[in-house]
Amino acid sequence: MIVFDLICPAGHAFEGWFASSASFSQQREQGLVACPNCGDTGIAKAPMAPFVGAKGNRNLPPAKQRRDTRRGLPMAGGREAPDLAKAMQAAAQAQARALEGSTWVGDAFAEKSRAIHYGESSESSYSTPIHGRATAEDARALLDEGIAVAPLPFPITPPDELN
Repeated sequence: MIVFDLICPAGHAFEGWFASSASFSQQREQGLVACPNCGDTGIAKAPMAPFVGAKGNRNLPPAKQRRDTRRGLPMAGGREAPDLAKAMQAAAQAQARALEGSTWVGDAFAEKSRAIHYGESSESSYSTPIHGRATAEDARALLDEGIAVAPLPFPITPPDELN
């Protein structure tokens, strides 16, 4: 995984996690990367300061422990503190549990959500929750129609793309 600092045209800064730089570019081109504050999909990489660790032969006293200047988080050996990693892992596990009874509908998410909401779906498999892909515009339209949707905190690999 790679973490990028991102920014929208309105100046909202946030971070995104991607499998690779190419994955970020592909998702951005498809309109899948949106600002969590305003929903704008005109996202760009923000300038990032590289982390340059202290010389290996120099020990810093605990009072001068390094901090990640982007997020103000304690650093451990050039990485974020283990507590953050545990929290991220717990959140990913919670998402996996929440999706256990859910059906993947892919790019038809907006269409299927409307059909379920308006009682137009006769398919019994949609009596359970669904998850899939939607553009920021589709998600806003669904919310405007009173259809409850929420973004997932971690990306989902479609079943047909799993090894």
